[in-house]
Amino acid sequence: MLADRTTLARFLDAERRRHPGAVGDLNSLILDVAIACKAIAGRVAHGALEGVLGAEGTVNVQGETQQKLDVLANDIFLRATEWGGQVAGMASEELDDPYGIPAEYPRGKYLLVFDPLDGSSNIDVNVSVGSIFSILRAPEGTGEAPGPEAFLQPGSTQVAAGYAIYGPSTMLVLTTGRGTHGFTLDPRLGEFILTREAIRIPETTQEFAINASNRRFWEPAVRRYVDECLAGRSGPRGKDFNMRWVASLVAETHRILTRGGVFLYPRDAKDPARPGRLRLLYEANPVAFVVEQAGGAAHTGRERILDVTPTALHQRIPLVFGAVEEVERIAKYHVENVDSGVDTPLYGTRGLFRAAN
Repeated sequence: MLADRTTLARFLDAERRRHPGAVGDLNSLILDVAIACKAIAGRVAHGALEGVLGAEGTVNVQGETQQKLDVLANDIFLRATEWGGQVAGMASEELDDPYGIPAEYPRGKYLLVFDPLDGSSNIDVNVSVGSIFSILRAPEGTGEAPGPEAFLQPGSTQVAAGYAIYGPSTMLVLTTGRGTHGFTLDPRLGEFILTREAIRIPETTQEFAINASNRRFWEPAVRRYVDECLAGRSGPRGKDFNMRWVASLVAETHRILTRGGVFLYPRDAKDPARPGRLRLLYEANPVAFVVEQAGGAAHTGRERILDVTPTALHQRIPLVFGAVEEVERIAKYHVENVDSGVDTPLYGTRGLFRAAN
């Protein structure tokens, strides 16, 4: 029965009580995000039955062809969160510029950034997709319509982040800075129920995820790491590894939070204009926050993700995250390449490993 379970609303209320001065605005915003995720989950589940599969015929600011569900999910996020008076502005992967809150709605003290439908290229083949979000405080003096500069905050300033995964079941994974917790949507009740409390990523693993088709473009540190894993029990690691690749960041993150591992989407030479492929503000930062709060690490290869100061709204960045032991090894190999003159640091080498939780 519902009375025997911890709903998302009840969980958030318990967290708010730890802060006597809190007025509940953050809780309300997270619950609105959860409503958006429920609505998107329904549309994803119905798929072809509602005619929402396939390309929209438009291209977003990333230069990517938008799927019909990309556009629909973006609109659902905006409509679910713009009216409540908690946000001052929003930014999305699908929008060129920040979204201004309509004049008829009150302004709040938070900024919401999101990828409304991560992994949308997998929709037509029925592979798990998801939504990723991050909540920041609006800087003082932001004004009625925050510009891009208001969003350019290091990931360490996030007040909450998470993702929803739309698979065999719909789950919302969330952190507000006190651990990472998973909630499963009970479709009979329409409620997210706490099913995984204080998730922890194992510090060691025998599983890694990378797009091996890009090997010829990798830096020496990444090739060294992958080669050692593939050498298996007879190689320098002394154990066999399995390799995975789903091409959906949410699905990769969820697998690592569930059974451990390490994910690499490293800097490469395939497109010199893009030192990384994943978006810092609404992909790398929220995933890094969730992962660190689950006892893992998240890195560029040169710097802790949450220490990177953004320079553009849609900035791309390399991302390595997962088991601490593996992320530290990959970062160490990058440093050794820098020291030997093989590599040129992109972000510097400060903050190599995760912050203490």
